[in-house]
Amino acid sequence: MDDIESQIYEWAKDYAEKNGLKLNSDYDIVVQAIKGLAQNKREYGIQYCGCRQVTGNPEKDRELICPCIHRTLDIRKKGSCKCGLFVK
Repeated sequence: MDDIESQIYEWAKDYAEKNGLKLNSDYDIVVQAIKGLAQNKREYGIQYCGCRQVTGNPEKDRELICPCIHRTLDIRKKGSCKCGLFVK
């Protein structure tokens, strides 16, 4: 992992712990999610969720900043967020 990916990984671990969640036990899923977040951070300067489509509308896209607003409902319904990074 590069520096941005490592920072996001540490953030994700901390976020999960503070919010009663875990990172996915499947390392490949975690790596893929982290890489998507890092790519968006590099491209847009913001940690947009890698599994959602950035529209270019800052107001709408605010909802896609990880952890996105869809996370809670996704976890409640499926046990994980859409990208699989956070699990119950």
